[in-house]
This record gives sequence, structure tokens and C-alpha cells, in this order.
Amino acid sequence: MKNLLNSVLPILLILVCLTGFQSDKSLSGAQGIQWLTIEQAYAKTKTEPRKILIDVYTDWCGWCKVMDRETFRNKAVIDYVSKKYYAVKLDAEQKQPITLDNTKFEFIAEGGRGIHQLALALTNNQPSFPTTVFLDEKFQMIQPLPGYLKAKEYHQVITFIGDGYYKKEAFEIYKSKTYNAIYASK
Repeated sequence: MKNLLNSVLPILLILVCLTGFQSDKSLSGAQGIQWLTIEQAYAKTKTEPRKILIDVYTDWCGWCKVMDRETFRNKAVIDYVSKKYYAVKLDAEQKQPITLDNTKFEFIAEGGRGIHQLALALTNNQPSFPTTVFLDEKFQMIQPLPGYLKAKEYHQVITFIGDGYYKKEAFEIYKSKTYNAIYASK
């Protein structure tokens, strides 16, 4: 009996760990935002043009984790991002090179941690985490937006850009009039 317990117990512990402690990334799909790599989003824009939303983050950033846990799990945010954008997660400290078209972006090992060239380019050489970067359907910069945003504030921004209001009116006017008229219950 003791031998059976010694051989079965480790297997049960492994199974519990594998099923009981799923990562946040497993919540994508129907329950969350479908995060892509930037290369995947770039390829998708070639066949089905759509704006790109890039979450530039680092593993050590506390506010990045709060956005993942709260803002990016808000149903209105998930629904809107899924409908209007290709959503990209970009670790600003990733070491792997990224090639878009014929341009190669690499990790720069400077200071204590280093930073990826693409993260620098997307944040206009002013990295701050988290930063949400908005690109148009042709991968041209619309706006980098540094800092943490609560779900409602984030929804206001993504709809302002996603529906093209950024071309028509100031954000403050959109937020106080247009947004309230369209999304009164959000």
C-alpha cells in the first residue's frame, strides 16, 4: 500500500499543478483578448486590414500586471478589441529579433536590463510601461499612449481610435459628448 501511494502521489500532484494553475494566457479566446505576435498581426493586415493595438510591457511592471488582470479582462474592452483591432503583446525586453518587411529590430543590451529596438521605435524613444500603441491598417503610427488606464478610460480611447473619431474631433469632446451618446451603459 505504501509503495502504491508513493508512486501515485507524485503523478496526482503533477496533474493538479498542470490543471489547477493555468496561466493568464490560457484565458484568451472566448474569455479574453486574442493576443498575437507583431509578426502575426503584420501578416494579417496584408489579407484583412485592421488597426493594430500593441500592449508594450515588461515582466517586472506592476501596472502592466494590473492592466492584464483588470482592464484587459473587461467584457466591453474584450469585445471591442476583438472586433476592431489585431491585439499584440510586445515584451519590451524580449531578446529575440523581430523582422517586419525588410526591417530587423533587435534587443539592445544596455544598462541593467536592456530594451528591444522595436519597443523604442513604438514609444518614440521614450519607453514607459505599460504603453498602448495604436497603428493604422497600413502599420503607420496613430498614437502611443503611456500609462495604466482603467477599463472605462481604456474603452473610451479604443473606441475613439477604432471608430476613427480621432480624425474628426478632440478626445475631450468625444469623451464628454459622442462617447456618452453611443456607449451610455459602458
